[in-house]
Amino acid sequence: MKLLSIKQMIFEAVIDKILNYYKFNKNGKKMKIFLVYLLIGTLTFGIVSAEEKDSFSPSGKPFAKIFMNYHYDMTADVDGASNFEIKRAYLGYKYSFSSDISAKITMDVGSNMGSNEEGSEYTAYLKAAQLDWKIVSPLKLSVGLIGLKQFNDQEKFWGYRFIYKSFQDQHKFGSSADLGANLEIAPMKMLKVNLLVVNGEGYKNVQDEYGTHRIGANVVATPLDGLTLKAYYDMMTAKEDNGTEIVDSPTISNLSFFAGYKIKDAFRVGFEYNKLMNGKKYSSAAEDHELNGISAYATYIINKKFEVFGRFDQLSSNTLANADTEWNLEDNGNLILLGLQYSPVKGVKTALNFRTWMHADSDVDASSQIYLNFEYKL
Repeated sequence: MKLLSIKQMIFEAVIDKILNYYKFNKNGKKMKIFLVYLLIGTLTFGIVSAEEKDSFSPSGKPFAKIFMNYHYDMTADVDGASNFEIKRAYLGYKYSFSSDISAKITMDVGSNMGSNEEGSEYTAYLKAAQLDWKIVSPLKLSVGLIGLKQFNDQEKFWGYRFIYKSFQDQHKFGSSADLGANLEIAPMKMLKVNLLVVNGEGYKNVQDEYGTHRIGANVVATPLDGLTLKAYYDMMTAKEDNGTEIVDSPTISNLSFFAGYKIKDAFRVGFEYNKLMNGKKYSSAAEDHELNGISAYATYIINKKFEVFGRFDQLSSNTLANADTEWNLEDNGNLILLGLQYSPVKGVKTALNFRTWMHADSDVDASSQIYLNFEYKL
């Protein structure tokens, strides 16, 4: 019999005795027996609880997740219109030292090809090497190469990372992991706050030579069943060499809001607004350069195996002084993505989907593809 069941039986029996004596012996010598039973009940609960804690056995397990796809590009005059790809493989191990302290290491195998098409399609990066410590309720500390909180809630809500990245990840508003520390505070069930200090360059780059950091805060509230509200802000002032001296670069900052609502096994819908200020991306400062974006997505769950989904993104940028067009016009535009997911067994997903990117520059034709994506995890 499980330890919890034994504790429950003993405790209920003692409580029953207490109640009986209390009912028939509110006065008199037998009240002493009531106090004895109360003491026994308290000790029993404490001893068995201690045994439960002592019974924890340190353990660990490996894990793996692979993203694969076949796609056909319908864009005119595109090279490599038909392709099989493995875009990503995550390999790792998680170990629990105690009920309060655990560690995780993850390798991210993916492309490091640059815009000049130099590099490798399969390069292994250290994605996570973090220690998680539940110091005391409601505090949890994560240190090392840690997963960040900037868009993890949005990514989970979107639910199809193996098909397409979440908006901020796709357009480099932030990194999914970095070296540093995150303190999570959960003062109540409906509220969670994260305070973070990280290097700011992401997990594929080492700390810059000047030792500057990115600081930020993340607030997630669930005021109603199924409703999630989130606000995020971070900032980083780096250093740069202007040719004559080392000066502060413009302060890059991120601001985002997210709202999502779901009914389990029925549907979910999410909307996010994102703004990057003084940067061309999260780690590249550029004064007065701004990126703005919205992303809206919805899923209807047909049954345990089938679900349909859709998403709309819009990326835009500001127009700099003395310029005629938006500084990021070449990459600005709108995304429409529609698809059907089928999950034959737990751990395996496949999705047929159509996506098109409509460029903000009217002189550039839209690019469209049909994808068959796979995710399988161990």
